[in-house]
Amino acid sequence: MLPKLPLVDLPADFWKFSKAGRKLAELHLNYEDITPLESVKVNGSESDFFEVEKMRFEKNGKEADKATIYYNSKITISNIPAKAYDYNVNGKSAIDWIMERYQVKIDKDSGIRNDPNNWSLEVGNPRYILDLLLSIINLSVQTVELIDTLPKVDFSQTND
Repeated sequence: MLPKLPLVDLPADFWKFSKAGRKLAELHLNYEDITPLESVKVNGSESDFFEVEKMRFEKNGKEADKATIYYNSKITISNIPAKAYDYNVNGKSAIDWIMERYQVKIDKDSGIRNDPNNWSLEVGNPRYILDLLLSIINLSVQTVELIDTLPKVDFSQTND
């Protein structure tokens, strides 16, 4: 399916969409190679313990502080920009999606254990899940920043 582009009045606006689309495609196709944001802090990674059971947010009272993720008992990721959570995939932030899917789960009916750490071992990179999460944080911020630069379009007008 071809991408749907809004009709714009100015050629300059078209080129802004075109350049942003190329950059977004590059980012999203090469997401595993994106370097972490320098402002995001990772504490405890020197422990060389990268296995994950279930990532969670820091709690401030009853609310989750999404600026900090407890990756496991040794590793904490902090200073995550709030805008990283503005990029959504199917109604959920990409970060929330990673946290939900990359956890150890046991199927209630079959008793089968789904352990994402096995993939890290298979590819020979014990840091794979941590590096993926850090890449997704940066991808999310860059995606939101790119989308924010796009010209405003009135989608209520139809061009039939």
